[in-house]
Amino acid sequence: MRVLVVEDEPALAEVIAEGLRKHALAVDVALSGTEALDRLAVNRYAVVVLDRDLPGVHGDEVCRRIVAGHGASRVLMLTAAASKRDLIGGLSLGADDYLAKPFDFDELVARVRALGRRPAGVVSPVLRHGDLEVDVPRHQAVRSGRFLALSRKEFAVLEMLLGARGGVVSAESLLESVWDENADPFTNAVRITISRLRAKLGDPPLIATVPGVGYRI
Repeated sequence: MRVLVVEDEPALAEVIAEGLRKHALAVDVALSGTEALDRLAVNRYAVVVLDRDLPGVHGDEVCRRIVAGHGASRVLMLTAAASKRDLIGGLSLGADDYLAKPFDFDELVARVRALGRRPAGVVSPVLRHGDLEVDVPRHQAVRSGRFLALSRKEFAVLEMLLGARGGVVSAESLLESVWDENADPFTNAVRITISRLRAKLGDPPLIATVPGVGYRI
């Protein structure tokens, strides 16, 4: 899942981004409303973690534009104001969720993941296929009772393939959703990650390559 963190305090923005990355999320950071809109114009994000009080373009206006032109992106609004009036005001702008600062980081992660699942409907946090079970919130993957030591990227790729429920996922989609904006579009990262994931999953093979199209489980 790819997330955009919009926060004008660089230190806090980096703390949030690194914390989300530890949960196998691909994260980009914008330090102003203007920068956020620039990134939204060229990238697709499942969730935008949006500070409300931003320089350049105010967070409220960023939220309005996301709702108007980026319907696939869900908005989790962050603010230092925690009154009921502020909550109602944020949601009335079209935000999908609202979290007051200071916040519990585990709650932030849970809300981001819940919002990321929302566009595709209700998806169980535990994904299963045969003898493979992936517990997304706990970041655990088990096959035939054997815990798999997966990297963040391997886990995120596996989660995306299982979430497709047998459908084919293109290498481009994996690169766009699992890696951040610094990824080279011509890199072999997806192929290498798939190869390592196959080795860790073991036999019988689970990941099939559909030539010229992508991968599926």
